[in-house]
Amino acid sequence: MIQLMSRWGKDVTAENVLPEYPRPNMVRDSYINLNGEWEYCINKNECTDYYDGKIIVPFSPESKLSGVKKIVMPDEFLHYRKKFTLPEGFYKKRVLLHFGAVDQECRVFINEKLVGNHVGGYLPFEFDITQYLKDGENILTLCVKDYTEQAPYGRGKQKLKKAGKYGSLFYTPQSGIWKTVWLESVEEEYINSVKITPLYDEKAIQINVKTNGETPAEVVVLDREKKIVCETSIEPNKECFVKIGDFEAWTPQNPYLYDVQIRVEKDIVISYFGMRKYSVEKDKNGILRFFMNNKPFIFNGVLDQGYWPEGLLTAPSDEALKYDILKLKELGFNMIRKHIKIEPERFYYHCDKIGMTVWQDMPNGGGDYDMVFVTYLTNKYDWFARGISDHHYEAFKREDKEGRKQYYQELQGMVELLYNYPCIATWVPFNEGWGQFDAPKATALIRALDNTRFINEACGWFDQRGGDMYSIHNYSAGLDVEAKEDRVVALTEFGGYSYAVPGHLSCEKEFGYQSFTSREELTAHYCELWKNEIYPNLVKGLSTTIYTQTSDIEEEINGIFTYDRDEVKLLEKDVQEMNAKLYKLFAEVTQ
Repeated sequence: MIQLMSRWGKDVTAENVLPEYPRPNMVRDSYINLNGEWEYCINKNECTDYYDGKIIVPFSPESKLSGVKKIVMPDEFLHYRKKFTLPEGFYKKRVLLHFGAVDQECRVFINEKLVGNHVGGYLPFEFDITQYLKDGENILTLCVKDYTEQAPYGRGKQKLKKAGKYGSLFYTPQSGIWKTVWLESVEEEYINSVKITPLYDEKAIQINVKTNGETPAEVVVLDREKKIVCETSIEPNKECFVKIGDFEAWTPQNPYLYDVQIRVEKDIVISYFGMRKYSVEKDKNGILRFFMNNKPFIFNGVLDQGYWPEGLLTAPSDEALKYDILKLKELGFNMIRKHIKIEPERFYYHCDKIGMTVWQDMPNGGGDYDMVFVTYLTNKYDWFARGISDHHYEAFKREDKEGRKQYYQELQGMVELLYNYPCIATWVPFNEGWGQFDAPKATALIRALDNTRFINEACGWFDQRGGDMYSIHNYSAGLDVEAKEDRVVALTEFGGYSYAVPGHLSCEKEFGYQSFTSREELTAHYCELWKNEIYPNLVKGLSTTIYTQTSDIEEEINGIFTYDRDEVKLLEKDVQEMNAKLYKLFAEVTQ
């Protein structure tokens, strides 16, 4: 592996590691960031009194920016230690310790007392550590275990052992802490969570303020100029209807957001929402389409893995996290499909502010996949891709009953975590049969949690005939779609054209679906792809395009950007023109 470094990674030091507030949809003024230099140890013991050296949190030990760059194996334990002292004036009544994500299992201790356990590598969790704290210096320790593909937990694209042609689809695994660690202090009665649902047609919102008490919540809605739109008092722990009146809608072209100030006794949090509506309706020709705010809408996006050469799943900085969104928006795209990864919440906040819709994948899990079954045969034979029931647990590597149970817990956790972010347009519970099982059951769970967004039940193939879309993955010529009576037609992966830019490659092995030798040649074929495959199918019902992919990643060099984000591999003006034409043609055939 050749170590690349982005422009943002070069500026990272132990003193300036992702200092931004990590939960932008529920902000308090109480905040201590614990990112930075910690002690670590990798051994084969559940306990340790000795630490090997320093690690920069929240970068996993496998990454360059951690300062370790060592893979933690399934038979090893990863230990962390951090000493901290609470500053004067920070302490209110209770202190909460937050972890953005720790991959995959961990036990947390304060001053050698077990605070709690957590399983699953992508979701945030917290502990009330008040009773474990002491005056002066406190010691936080973690013991972490990561099995990668040797356990059924969600793991995304991480893989310890890569083999065969399709091994290039998987990347360096990572373990341990990989999102921000932080502390906040709260009152005895405090707000646990806020759930906000925009009711577009009713000119209102539905809001549920969950607390650990019974005191009414005071809610104030503010516009961009901080003028009061409405204010009211609502019951806690209950769905409440709040009339907004005339409003400005949220769209990718105009990502208008409203702030919400919520007070319960002395506890105050700031949240926000966008007024937008997603629905499936028929266009002027009677063809099912996606609608946004009661108008036909085409999702024109890019598959996005969220990997970085120096940080793996952790972006080196907040500016780096924003760059991909801003640049894709500048190129004319209006959607990112976040591929089998749950990003830090600031990613979705930036999408909300910038105006970028998101299709959110659930990270895949289960056993080690049979790539002939889930990739080769499905690519070659459409009847096979569409005709297999996903109730065959052995074939889909989902025999582990506890692993299936864990999947549903994490699916629910993902939906609840990201529910408030207006950018989220679609939930994707399964991708290409990777650990897929009982997809209709997953769809039913999502519908019960969130009936305001679309569901791509089985992205690509192993179609179980549910969800809101007929999903197609196509990496060869000859796309010819047909409108469906029950679902919208969506091209959810295509392209994958590769171009190896000298000086910006991290591997000698190169993978792409078609390879070209210059920016001009790549762009010419990219434009032909749109002219021949995309535009002619719009009138036939095509309502989504998702190009593979945002950036190169290790052996995969089919990105629009190089892995270090130094180069845009396509001619930008040409991409902008193709996207502008797409929106024009779509409007002509639907409105």
